[in-house]
Amino acid sequence: MSLLTPIALWLPLGALERALLILSMLFVLVVELLNSAVEATVDRISVEHHPLSGQAKDLGSAAVLVALAMSGIAWLVVAGPIVASWVVATARAFA
Repeated sequence: MSLLTPIALWLPLGALERALLILSMLFVLVVELLNSAVEATVDRISVEHHPLSGQAKDLGSAAVLVALAMSGIAWLVVAGPIVASWVVATARAFA
């Protein structure tokens, strides 16, 4: 996130696209914090293994994965064409 935020601010984007990129990264951070809270709560309640404890941790991790995928798709859709055009222009300049 610390690398992508300056990139989102540097890219030639409108305010809505820039906000989408930054908010998608913040969404991942929020989901990760909630996942950490679930894991800490499950660990605090009991030290013995219970299937529901494992399921709660697995679902929290799955939520983080979905949030990361959503953020990645947002970056591909918004920033992908800009980066692709720069790559093509650079390749033509050196050809």
